[in-house]
Amino acid sequence: MNKGRLEAFSDGVIAIIITIMVLEIKVPEGESLLTLKPLIPKFISYVLSFTYVGIYWNNHHHLMHAVKKVSGPMLWANLNFLFWLSLFPVAAGWMGENHFALWPVIVYGSVLFMAAVAYAILVVTIKRTEGQYSLVVHAIGNDAKGKISLLFYVAGIGLSFITPWLGVALYFFVACIWFIPDRRIENAMREQNLIDSNNQH
Repeated sequence: MNKGRLEAFSDGVIAIIITIMVLEIKVPEGESLLTLKPLIPKFISYVLSFTYVGIYWNNHHHLMHAVKKVSGPMLWANLNFLFWLSLFPVAAGWMGENHFALWPVIVYGSVLFMAAVAYAILVVTIKRTEGQYSLVVHAIGNDAKGKISLLFYVAGIGLSFITPWLGVALYFFVACIWFIPDRRIENAMREQNLIDSNNQH
């Protein structure tokens, strides 16, 4: 399969996920600003989830840009990743609807954790397909940032039993970490282009 089809399908699914999330925020009845108050928890949940989906879309785009060939295991790993992303609207909607109560926050954190695990599996699968001397392996390395994120998700789930807001705070913290552009693949591709250009001369 051409990787363009994989990218197009993934982009389409992610676009649908974002659309479903925003539809969870119902139009308020009334014209007073006070009618917006009940929507605040849902809006906070939406902003957090939109940020995560945006981060994953950005990183997935860069990852696919460095891929040269697509294998069967990659297709399944990508579907697994999209499956966990598709649960974001349900988890985010439940959390916002219940004003960040204990179990909705824990379920939301579990979905974040599983999405991160699924993305890590996708990266490992791509590394195996591309080979140990590939651009992807060189760019991502041991992915310390991804492993640290998993630990924060687990910590957030655990701390939610003390107070759910601690869990939400950690989920926001991880989003902030990833919101800073991850330029590992861009830098690796720039280095590779320079090497190829020098070799041609």
